[in-house]
Amino acid sequence: MKLPSKLAKWLIALGLLHGAVICAGFFTPYDPGEQDRENTYQPPTHIHLVDSQGHFHIRPFFYRYLNREDFSEPPQEDTTKIIPLRFFAKGARYHLMGFIPLSLHLFCSDPGSGRIYLLGTDAYGRDQFSRILFGGQISLLTGLLGAFITLLLGASIGTTAGYYGGWRDGLLMRLAELFVALPWLYLLFALRAFLPLAVSPLEAFLLVVVVVGTVGWARPARLIRGIVLSAKERDFVRAARGFGASNTYLLRRHILPETAGVLLTQAAILIPQFVLAEMTLSFLGLGVPEPLASWGNLLANLQQYSVLVSYWWMYLPALAIVPFFVGYLGLASALQEHANPHKIEVGVTGDTV
Repeated sequence: MKLPSKLAKWLIALGLLHGAVICAGFFTPYDPGEQDRENTYQPPTHIHLVDSQGHFHIRPFFYRYLNREDFSEPPQEDTTKIIPLRFFAKGARYHLMGFIPLSLHLFCSDPGSGRIYLLGTDAYGRDQFSRILFGGQISLLTGLLGAFITLLLGASIGTTAGYYGGWRDGLLMRLAELFVALPWLYLLFALRAFLPLAVSPLEAFLLVVVVVGTVGWARPARLIRGIVLSAKERDFVRAARGFGASNTYLLRRHILPETAGVLLTQAAILIPQFVLAEMTLSFLGLGVPEPLASWGNLLANLQQYSVLVSYWWMYLPALAIVPFFVGYLGLASALQEHANPHKIEVGVTGDTV
């Protein structure tokens, strides 16, 4: 089946963005945990094609920054030594997609000649560009898994409430109303603070996924319930029930397929929201801890006033979520249009178009 052009464009854009994060080891020159204590809080490296003598170079190059004694003054480049970039060269080893060992990088510099930091370094001299891309793996995976858990809970509860009705419907919907009324941010804080703080990075990641995933199920559940209430009263469902079809068959064959469009749209809306939730928790020290990189704990450096006012490149992890937000919200809009292709539009005069 051919996808609509608008939907296909958003899927391609999101595929490219996620591909860059999944293949972070290839696109970044260094290990995200590797420290360079001689270059702490180094600003982004400038890429040049024209040297200080005015000569043009086909291969891009950069200059090293001179060591500074006074950090209040801008750094100066050492223009006496050109350091060319190498493309598709071997460097630090990494695991592509988490399990394929490789050492090929899109770009890097010659060992011992100088290190290139496209987006600067942090307090430990770690490459910000590498940490942002690798941190995206943690943050986006949290959003994806959290959305999966939320929609699984929402679909199960909404289907049960809508199909079986009665006391189940009343009990589950009152519980959903309670979750909708509660402020999700404070609920996240309360749930995460109630759980152990002294845990390993992997356990902390799983805790964040579970906490985020179990908070937002109420709205999807109410939407699914409405669809199930409508679908179970349709003529073909009544006919199948009259021929002796079981509840399991009716749900699997006729009712649950009706909820697919809503579930996909909700997934596109929830994923960026849950990524933002992980960033909030990690920023406040309740999420994924060091040494793992996530967009949230990368922003935790901004809690220091000296970093906040002096090193502008430390804000860049906050911008990483922006293209993903735009992509997912655009995808949600395209999915909604695809699910409802025939709309009744009302003109300015109130006439039906």
